[in-house]
Order: sequence, then C-alpha cells, then structure tokens
Amino acid sequence: MSRTRSAPPDPRATLRGGLPDRYLTPDDIAEMFEVPKETVYQWRRKRTGPPGFRIGKYVRYDPTDVRAYVSERRREDAEAS
Repeated sequence: MSRTRSAPPDPRATLRGGLPDRYLTPDDIAEMFEVPKETVYQWRRKRTGPPGFRIGKYVRYDPTDVRAYVSERRREDAEAS
C-alpha cells in the first residue's frame, strides 16, 4: 500500500474567527448575512453595514472590520433589550 501525502492547506483559506483570511467580496458578505447582494450595496450607499473599501472598481471588506461590525451590532442589540 502506498501512502499519498495530502497537499498543505492553502494559507489564504485559513479561517480566523469563522471568516476567511482574505478580503471579502460583496458576494461573501451577502452569503454570510443571508441577504441579497443588492442589500449589501444598499448598506454601503447608506453607510449602515460593515465598512468596505475600493480596490479599483471592486469593493472589498476586511474580515477584521466585519467582525468588529458584528460585535458592535450584538452589543447594541443587547443594550436595547
């Protein structure tokens, strides 16, 4: 029997706190929050969702900022209860 070695995991796909270790796309955000992609774009226009930034014509989100946004929303929700 021969043993095959599995390839080392791709470091870009390593999860940290449940989020990928890469910049996130609007599609990623929509999937994460289970909302339509148009909602993500509305959040950006209204500045109510996680902060994003542009790289050329593309919008990206830093996982650290997304985590901070979720934490803040949880805190605000707990205070309102």
